[in-house]
Amino acid sequence: MSLEADILIRGCTILPMDGRGAIEDGLIATKDGRISYAGKASGAPKVRADSVVDGCGRVALPGLINCHTHVAMTLFRGIGEDQPLDRWLRETMWPLEAKLKPGDVYDGALLGCLEMIRSGTTCFADMYFHEEMVAEAVERAGLRAVLAPGILEAGEPERGERLLREGVEIVQRCHGSAGGRISVRLGPHATYTCSPGLLRKVREEASALRVGIHMHLAESREMVRTVRERYGLTPVELLESLGFLKPDVLAAHCIHLSEEEMRLMAKRGVKAAYNPVANMKIALGIPRIKDLMDLGVTVGLGTDGPASNNNLDMLKDVKVAALLQKVHYMDPTVMPAQRALKMATIDGAKALGLEKTVGSLEAGKKADIIMINFKKPHLTPMHDPYASVVYSAQGGDVETVIVDGEVLMEGGEVKTLDDVEAMDRAQKAALDLLGR
Repeated sequence: MSLEADILIRGCTILPMDGRGAIEDGLIATKDGRISYAGKASGAPKVRADSVVDGCGRVALPGLINCHTHVAMTLFRGIGEDQPLDRWLRETMWPLEAKLKPGDVYDGALLGCLEMIRSGTTCFADMYFHEEMVAEAVERAGLRAVLAPGILEAGEPERGERLLREGVEIVQRCHGSAGGRISVRLGPHATYTCSPGLLRKVREEASALRVGIHMHLAESREMVRTVRERYGLTPVELLESLGFLKPDVLAAHCIHLSEEEMRLMAKRGVKAAYNPVANMKIALGIPRIKDLMDLGVTVGLGTDGPASNNNLDMLKDVKVAALLQKVHYMDPTVMPAQRALKMATIDGAKALGLEKTVGSLEAGKKADIIMINFKKPHLTPMHDPYASVVYSAQGGDVETVIVDGEVLMEGGEVKTLDDVEAMDRAQKAALDLLGR
């Protein structure tokens, strides 16, 4: 038996993230955008390939999946630092965002896409304004994305209705675009910025359109208190009363939850996105990820936006994600390396409803693959490849990125975007925005 392949990677260590352990002297073959073989070279069929990549000294794994970010906020990197969340939002971010133009969002998103390619993220879940411009940046960059047009009222019902209408239009226009690499959800901001009436309408529209929902949930004590004072219910209880909670809901943060609320999330199949660095930076608290997982909640990993994290490097965040849970539970066995890496790969895919498509390296799935160069002092010696990736690797160690079988970066050189152009555009847009 022999295979025809577009790309053949040989001699690498494979972390397939599909239940198999690490595979030494591995071989990966792709054809027409999908993986046709991923396993030991010794058991592989003969492969004839158009392009052969030497994987010696490299570790191959599924592309990283960022389950919660606001990618165009690269423009706000370094602005409004060291502030409490409410002040940061109301005095810094929201006034700046009110001045955003579609072109700004495109320029910020393009820079974010470049940063993600360079650090090994192949798929991200975004929530922001002018998401049609993020879609354009994603299409140009070659990445995969789940986009959610932001919807909020913040005391202005007309704005909420308008943003919902625009969100529905973006679903109709962009869902399934870029050769299927882009999908769209609806993005109600949170229970304290969206009224129950608006949330009910969002749920109805999402169900009618057969798309998911991406929102913030129980992010701070103050926000939970606000919702309880208004409605006499916690955020999770409020959403349950609206018939909102379903398996297509991706809830970011999930920090201040009771045991009963976590059980309710598990019962309804709600997915969670854990954002450890942003949660730490704004001092929001530590979600009980082990408890959520033990109850059966699928948890993916997110960076949050570059304004509240300052970068989009998932390899930095996966290390912090593991360490923060260990210290929270005062138990070094909590969140071992392989479990943490699952959040950034296959569990992230499950959180986005993409587990049949991406998240692991196995035959039939989309060829979303990254390779990390382990020929570096801080990655030598390698005893446990999972531990080395989680605790020692950095985004800059990623050398090769493939999405849908297309090479986006090879040998550290990005093929789809120009670094200087993307950085110059974002720098100019950021300065212009601050001057308005």
